This record gives sequence, structure tokens and C-alpha cells, in this order.
Amino acid sequence: MNGWTKVFESPNQIYTELVKNEIISNEINAVVLSKQDSSYLLGFFEIYVPIENAEIARLIAELFNKNESEEKTE
Repeated sequence: MNGWTKVFESPNQIYTELVKNEIISNEINAVVLSKQDSSYLLGFFEIYVPIENAEIARLIAELFNKNESEEKTE
């Protein structure tokens, strides 16, 4: 994927899709790539964005992850 870079990974497909949707809602193109073995269900789901948007996408993913963690502890 020339011109794209990984900004997030998780073993949880649904959570990865939620993070991707948060990135997209900020008008950044994002795709999820499954690196999970279909036989054993081991591996990760990765989010890729264009290189020029990588820094802001990582920040969005980090903030989303932080907010989710805070909600679980309250």
C-alpha cells in the first residue's frame, strides 16, 4: 500500500472499526486490513491512512482509546 501507513492495530475487529469510523468522521480516508488467520482467529486488524494524515489519525485513535478506557473505569 504505497502512500499509506499503519496508525492503529487491535485483535478486536469491532473496536478497530469504531476507531476507523472516528478517523473517517474527521475527514481522513482510512481502511482496515485484516492480518488475522482465518483458521485460528489469531492476529490483528490494522488501520491504514494516507501518510500525510498519519500524525493526526494516530492522535485521533489515541484519544478515542483513552476516552474508551476512562468510560470503563467510571
